[in-house]
Amino acid sequence: MLRSLGTVSRRATLWSARISRSFSHLNTVTEEDLAYFSKVLPPSNILSTLPPTCTSQDDMVPYNVDWMGKYHGKANTVLRPRTTHEVSEIVKYCANRRIGIVPQGGNTGLVGGSISLHKEIVLNLGAMSGVRSFDPVSGILVADAGCILQSLSDHIAPHNHIMPLDLGAKGSCQIGGNVSTNAGGLRLLRYGSLHGSVLGLEVVLPDGTILDQLSTLRKDNTGYDLKQLFIGAEGTLGVVTGVSILTPPAPQATNNIFLALPHFDNVLPLYQIVKRQLGEIMSAFEYIDRTAYDMALSHGLGPVLEAKEVGDARCFVLIETSGSNEDHDTEKLNMLLESLMTADEPLILTGTLSQSPSQFESLWAVRERLTECVQKEGKPYKYDVSVPLADFQKVVDAVLDRMISMGLHGDHAVSKVMGYGHIGDGNLHLNVIAKCGYTSEIEAALEPFIYELVASRKGSVSAEHGIGSMKTHALHYSKDSVNIEWMWKIKQVFDPLNIMNPGKVLP
Repeated sequence: MLRSLGTVSRRATLWSARISRSFSHLNTVTEEDLAYFSKVLPPSNILSTLPPTCTSQDDMVPYNVDWMGKYHGKANTVLRPRTTHEVSEIVKYCANRRIGIVPQGGNTGLVGGSISLHKEIVLNLGAMSGVRSFDPVSGILVADAGCILQSLSDHIAPHNHIMPLDLGAKGSCQIGGNVSTNAGGLRLLRYGSLHGSVLGLEVVLPDGTILDQLSTLRKDNTGYDLKQLFIGAEGTLGVVTGVSILTPPAPQATNNIFLALPHFDNVLPLYQIVKRQLGEIMSAFEYIDRTAYDMALSHGLGPVLEAKEVGDARCFVLIETSGSNEDHDTEKLNMLLESLMTADEPLILTGTLSQSPSQFESLWAVRERLTECVQKEGKPYKYDVSVPLADFQKVVDAVLDRMISMGLHGDHAVSKVMGYGHIGDGNLHLNVIAKCGYTSEIEAALEPFIYELVASRKGSVSAEHGIGSMKTHALHYSKDSVNIEWMWKIKQVFDPLNIMNPGKVLP
């Protein structure tokens, strides 16, 4: 216990020092600043606890507290611009006044990247929600940064196209935030990352200049591809206000199967067989451990398999196919299931193939709504890491063993340790649920242990969630000093005043 408290004390000291460095040069918002903002925005698009606006603290909560309730911001002012010009005017003013800016989308991030750490203003892009254009021939969509991902999906669905990314938070997250965090999600295996599908960006730079790279060209080999710097920069280099993105044609046939496996060692051989037999139609290969599956059932998701057939299964796999011929794809899946069930040494215990659109959605719900279930169980410590596929379960087991050895496993502290994620791209979502809430003792037991564990397996401390404010101190586990030095140099070129999302990404 004393060692844990010492670790927390040292971390608190380091955190305090870093906060001091990140914000000592910045000014807080005053009533005079508010008077200027009121010339740019209508009263309905300004929230502030300062007079004359006097917004209540309750109304500030959606912008100051992340959806997990883990990060609590300190912004006294939230601005909701409607146009790129308004964003430019606000940023230009803040640069002159040395006021920090936190760009914010749907505030669905998991690493505290869209929360004000000191008293920076929150620049929420939710009021910029217009679709600028869609070409049904090329599939190129141009939209404001504040468009909700699900709304964009609904907009292009009648034209038989889909968004190249799909997230559990699709009903709340915004495309600008998706781009700024380089969100991955459930379709990355099939359609790749946003570094490939984003064709162009419109960005307001930290001095208020509008950088217009909102290209709709598939090919443009003219100099530096600047847009790539803003994808995954988490708002530290500028504010993304518009996105041009390539959307793929909607598959004419989608199917999924849900399989129960006796132990994790069977997952990788299964993955190899599935890739070989399904080939180009495989679009997702998701992994869920037994703890996560049982939790999902306890919250009313399923059951999707007969309990007696599941037996002592230790993990589960959800496989999706997306193709152009229903009969062809179904035949492939049936042949796959038959070969798996009749093998001399079966890799699976049981499985089911969806037979209707509603069953298709039910199978996906078990995976997609795990994050929602985790939130209902308690306060989650969420670690989004990349590790070699063979190490998925080893990482989860190592963390569980540590909690047990330190006397922290049980309803008094950590009630569950579980893993699920994307086998197709090596992304493990490790969740440690604190039944009674976040504590310094649990955090000290988890960090830096988990980061050291991941680094020892040559993994990444952030696969798709980003760094935010949560992992700045852990960046060195995945990036060496040369990489970090050049990140700082890029930051200083774009944002020499360090007003854009200070305290995020960089240590």
